[in-house]
Amino acid sequence: MSEQNRPRIAVVTDSTAYLPPKLVEEYDIHVVPLTLMLGDRSWRDNVDIDPPAFYRLLQESSSFPTTSQPNVATFQELFAQLAKSYAGIVTIVISDELSGTMDSAVAAAANLPDVSIKVIDSRGTSMMLGFPVLAAARAAAEGGDLETVAAAAEQLIGKTHVYFLVDTLEYLHRGGRIGAAAKLLGSALNLKPILTIQDGIVKPVTKVRTRRKALGRVYELLEEQLGDAERIHMAVINVAARREAETFRRELEERFRPVEMMSTEVSPVIGAHAGPGTVGVAFYVE
Repeated sequence: MSEQNRPRIAVVTDSTAYLPPKLVEEYDIHVVPLTLMLGDRSWRDNVDIDPPAFYRLLQESSSFPTTSQPNVATFQELFAQLAKSYAGIVTIVISDELSGTMDSAVAAAANLPDVSIKVIDSRGTSMMLGFPVLAAARAAAEGGDLETVAAAAEQLIGKTHVYFLVDTLEYLHRGGRIGAAAKLLGSALNLKPILTIQDGIVKPVTKVRTRRKALGRVYELLEEQLGDAERIHMAVINVAARREAETFRRELEERFRPVEMMSTEVSPVIGAHAGPGTVGVAFYVE
């Protein structure tokens, strides 16, 4: 992006938003990676390792992956660099209930009192985070000031929802991110839970006997929630389930005719907690 066309406000997020790379580049979105650890190795999320490579390692490893937030210095260095070129910085990050990323960003902003920085908790992750980030970036591209860009993100928080299916609750449980869905653990054998994120944490919606029926129930939930709404934005997300996600995307497009549809593979940090085989849909109505 040329200096002449550069927005006045920089938009920052973390790697769990996992917007399609072409949009990150188009809107000059600045992404701070979380860290992924497996055995004695560590990687910066989606920088040192991409999703397919990570999931291959996960299947081969006897260790369970762990993740950690970016440190304060990482955010602070980026903020200080951006402050040289922008009038302000809007940062939207993964739910504070799921990661300490928000704490790191807030602490970094506090260390730079002369820089106009607004840090926003998305109350979600993946495209529940990605959609507010994209809204902020579009507002920035239109020349919005700090408050306008922040407001563009904030108005989608609470309006953006997600339903997702996991092959097993084991990854969420072992990673400590299972939230209110923990009550499904004892009864989840041979069941396919449908989950959501509310108030920043993973919560159960229902459980169904087979994966096919679970996907059918997701369509029903969407129809109940969306009704005959127009101007729907959707994003299909998957963890090492590209073929199923593509079929899911086509069906959603045919049923709901969204004005915007994306398909993204979840970053390794989130994939480590959701587990291979996860598919889902994030959505909002204008």
